[in-house]
Amino acid sequence: MKEKFKNILSKINSNAQLRSGIILLLCLLSVAMLAPLIATHDPYGLYEKILAKPGEGGHILGTDGLGRDVFSQIVWGGRTSIKIGVIAAGISAIVGTCIGGVAGYFGGKVDRFITEFMNIFLMTPSFFLILIIIALFGSSILNMMIVIGLTSWTSNAKLMRAQAISIKQRTFIKSCQAMGESKASIMFKHIIPNGIFPIIANTTMNVSSAILTEAGLSFLGLGDPNVVSWGQIIYHGKGYLPSGWWISIFAGCAAVITVLTFFLIGDGLNRVLNPKMHGK
Repeated sequence: MKEKFKNILSKINSNAQLRSGIILLLCLLSVAMLAPLIATHDPYGLYEKILAKPGEGGHILGTDGLGRDVFSQIVWGGRTSIKIGVIAAGISAIVGTCIGGVAGYFGGKVDRFITEFMNIFLMTPSFFLILIIIALFGSSILNMMIVIGLTSWTSNAKLMRAQAISIKQRTFIKSCQAMGESKASIMFKHIIPNGIFPIIANTTMNVSSAILTEAGLSFLGLGDPNVVSWGQIIYHGKGYLPSGWWISIFAGCAAVITVLTFFLIGDGLNRVLNPKMHGK
């Protein structure tokens, strides 16, 4: 166990991108978990100072057009945005892995049908599809996470399909087939576990895409109005840009840093887990 842990640490230390991303992620998670302690005000509270500048009236990053503390909103909004990103990316990973695994392992007509189904999804502008679904079924956080997850699974499915096609040709899979092990057992016990590494790296990057998608929906007024998120802060602040630039700018910076964090981790994991990327 200690040797595995040391091996993981050495791999992390050998890649500057992965190391930097993990450090930033730990900082972001710490802020999100300790939000009640870090936030200086109630994020939903309305205070006397409206459009207070950063540092004015005890408000570190100022207040918005309704008198709400921007710093506290950003701290609490981190919880919402990260939760949306992680859960949506997780749904995408599970759906994509299962569909891609079935297509790659079973092959034949099953593979052709699933491939054509994926092509339809790839040709459909996913953001506009999300807009339509959110407009029809409501903009709750739950709906948003499910919709984003179910419209971003194709990249994971393509990766898993390629992995399954390659792995099913290996000797240990042939041995399992010769011993009479069921196809479902082989896929879930051998194919998916051995081909999951590119999915992990891609899913990490999908977290940042989901956060940006939520921010885009909120910016268009389709976010959940009952929950504080960075997208909602940017949406409310866009009308005050000439006189209250700090509202949208600081929330936008938080989103950019988070997206950069998950990109660094995803790219770092890809370089560590993919032998072809070693040394690059």
